Amino acid sequence: MTAAGRSFTGHRWGRQYASGMPLVRPASPADVVAIARIYGAAVHTSVATFDLTDPPNIYWERKIASDECGDHVLVIEDGTGVVGFAYSAAFRPRPAYAQTRETSVYVAPEAVGVGLGSLIYLQLLSLLREDGMHLAVAVIAQPNPASVALHEKLGFELVGTLQEVGRKFDRWVDTGWYQLPLER
Repeated sequence: MTAAGRSFTGHRWGRQYASGMPLVRPASPADVVAIARIYGAAVHTSVATFDLTDPPNIYWERKIASDECGDHVLVIEDGTGVVGFAYSAAFRPRPAYAQTRETSVYVAPEAVGVGLGSLIYLQLLSLLREDGMHLAVAVIAQPNPASVALHEKLGFELVGTLQEVGRKFDRWVDTGWYQLPLER
């Protein structure tokens, strides 16, 4: 089941926009440039992703086009356009992992801290539940107190840490592994 044709609006929002409430909707190919811009900011300024260079647009186009159950790409718009995105994808390629999805959320630097991450993530988790997924997994590079707070607020629990598993910006980076059962 995909989210195609749906849009979601939030009712708890701290900032007003000229166009009203922020809108969460399924991503389309027209959103690739905005998604790539937001992700690129994370690639070049943070350890939120372990990518060292921007992935080509075809990477995002394939994610958006996926029709695998549990695969979703959502965007959130405010009055200025797309300011964040969230996606879910296969946790691992082996069949026994089919009901587990790894999740990620990215918000544009100018839109951080006003609740967009929560709003879009709640919609993503709702879609995963509708799809019958069993578990959502998130990998958070450390330190990242904002992402940890978001995930814990949504019910994710830390289940382990991989120490010095990645190297970026000339330093070793740990990752915290979080999971959220979706069937409760």
